[in-house]
Amino acid sequence: ELPNRMTQKHLTAKYACYMSNASMSAVATLSPLLFITFHQLYGISYTRLGLLVLVNFCTQLCVDLLFSFYAHKFNIQKTVRAMPLLTVIGLMVYAIFPALAPERAYLFLVTGTIIFSASAGLGEVLISPVIAALPSKNPERDMSRAHSVYAWGVAVVVLLSTLYLQIFGRENWYILTLLWVSLPLTAFVLFLCSEIPPLETTKSGASNKSQFKNPLLFLCVTCIFLGGASENTMTQWCSGYLEAALGISKIWGDVFGVAVFAVMLGLGRTLYAKFGKHISRFMLLGFMGSFLCYLIAALSQNAIVGLIACAFTGFCVSMLWPGTLIYTAEVIPHTSVAVYALLAAGGDLGGSIAPQLVGSITDAVAKSQSFAAVNSALSPEQIGFKTGMLAAALFPLAGMVVVAFMKRAEKKRKGKRVV
Repeated sequence: ELPNRMTQKHLTAKYACYMSNASMSAVATLSPLLFITFHQLYGISYTRLGLLVLVNFCTQLCVDLLFSFYAHKFNIQKTVRAMPLLTVIGLMVYAIFPALAPERAYLFLVTGTIIFSASAGLGEVLISPVIAALPSKNPERDMSRAHSVYAWGVAVVVLLSTLYLQIFGRENWYILTLLWVSLPLTAFVLFLCSEIPPLETTKSGASNKSQFKNPLLFLCVTCIFLGGASENTMTQWCSGYLEAALGISKIWGDVFGVAVFAVMLGLGRTLYAKFGKHISRFMLLGFMGSFLCYLIAALSQNAIVGLIACAFTGFCVSMLWPGTLIYTAEVIPHTSVAVYALLAAGGDLGGSIAPQLVGSITDAVAKSQSFAAVNSALSPEQIGFKTGMLAAALFPLAGMVVVAFMKRAEKKRKGKRVV
């Protein structure tokens, strides 16, 4: 039974949003899975391959900022419908041209990455407001369910891609990439058959300025920055940490470092979609749990305990990013696309700065002889990784403080309503 005012075309739009988030999971996951393949087949250095991740984040951040200030310049409905097609084009450039011209493989990998990262940036900015604008009996749960699709998508992409490469060989990686094109292509068809509700944009910057001056928005951007930092630090470093610091073999580090983390991420969002309420309380518990998981992962000498802590972090951080979007929609009336774009920029910034900071700390400590002398039972690399993971605990710790201020502001807002 459809909610009041929801038509079949609205329902199709919801499924199109879900499929777009699944497409984003493929875009975010494929490159790290193929780094060794690219290094072996095309002789691309790991430094240049690592730049693909930076290109991804920078492109998404640029799109976020562009929509933060110029959302009113775009035809939102047409942009939403074209978004999956951009992903299709990017993945095809990424897959086909390196196979046809191996000597220029890196150029085409960067080009494809820029194209589908731009689409991913659009998805971060536009999917959430579309979901929020659709008629629904419980918009909070719809938002959580949409973000859970991304998490489940990461798990599926990791497992199926790993299985494909084992069976058909790394040399056929481009066929695997073309198979994943089916996700954005399906989303494109669904959007063509759907009705996208009008979204809040302004013809001038006046309304945006009034929303941007809301002090609660500053707290929300800070919160999603810390949430993105808490989530993406573990996402990017979990596999390497399990292997280097805890001595778990690479294949199990890859599976448990990415797939199980994603499963826990999806589980948390799915459970909130079904049973959740009081999002600020849930976020506070999420930051607290994340802080404890980082501490346990950093300080534990037991590989199994560290593995469980890394995996359970996914559950704890599951609602930090989507929860901030839900909270913002509650406290800022008629939340505009520009506000969603600013939040996406904050999350992307946290997700790019924090892992880089952890990597820098890990390298610095590993090279320092004074730290190595503190614990002779651990190698300098292990001490470096554990110190980096310990530093990462500061992000969820700061998040607890920010959410406490958000809850205080929420109580004041409710008190004014009563008066």
